[in-house]
Amino acid sequence: MIEQILSLDPILQALLATLFTWSVTAIGASLVYFFKKINKNLMDGMLGFAAGVMIAASFFSLIAPAITMATNLNLIPWLVTFIGFFSGGLLLFVGDKVYDLYEKKASKKEKKLSAKRCVMLVSSITLHNIPEGMAVGVAFGSVIYGLDGATLMAAWTLALGIGLQNFPEGTAVSMPLRREGMSRNKAFLLGQLSGIVEPIAGVIGALLVIKVRILLPFLLAFAAGAMIYVVVEELIPESQTNKKKDLMALFTLIGFSLMMILDIALG
Repeated sequence: MIEQILSLDPILQALLATLFTWSVTAIGASLVYFFKKINKNLMDGMLGFAAGVMIAASFFSLIAPAITMATNLNLIPWLVTFIGFFSGGLLLFVGDKVYDLYEKKASKKEKKLSAKRCVMLVSSITLHNIPEGMAVGVAFGSVIYGLDGATLMAAWTLALGIGLQNFPEGTAVSMPLRREGMSRNKAFLLGQLSGIVEPIAGVIGALLVIKVRILLPFLLAFAAGAMIYVVVEELIPESQTNKKKDLMALFTLIGFSLMMILDIALG
């Protein structure tokens, strides 16, 4: 079975690999079905957990690789990272303001804020998955071009690492959405859809490996900026409305630690 997969065209392998990473996201999102009642402490804890996962992913999965890639491509690491990071946060800042104007006539402010939080959470995780999918695609596409250090085994190892990292990310999307009052089916649907961009980005990355390699450092930093904006603007402030603030902060530490371990151990 493994030999048959490795004998396939690298672009097809890139598709299979990113379908795997997406499926793990879906498995993580499916945890929403195991909670029958909405408990405020649990859901606030999941918001804190999601914040920790996103902070760790922003650095270990996005910013650190962006700096390394920019250096290897003879770009200016700090400049590329800064432009990408700030642009990602600025995009969500502008989107935040536009959404406020669009929902200005909403009858209930609480409903408006909940809807905005859902949109920002899903969009930030989706943005984060695009460069990850491209990174996998580039790894497989590099085999075709015979680039230094490019092997199918290395590409599959990268896909495995990103896939396992996607498990808590799927949970980090679906559980907060459930907390906002969404049905389990809808929370799961949006949670796993945040990862469907990875197969698309993976194939694009494999087909356009040379051009995408230049853009990857910027895209990685861009996704990190978007994620940090959501964490600071929505997730942590909301989790800290809980009376047990110290416990919610502990959930953030747990989320960060889990994502950090996955990134370092599988990176």
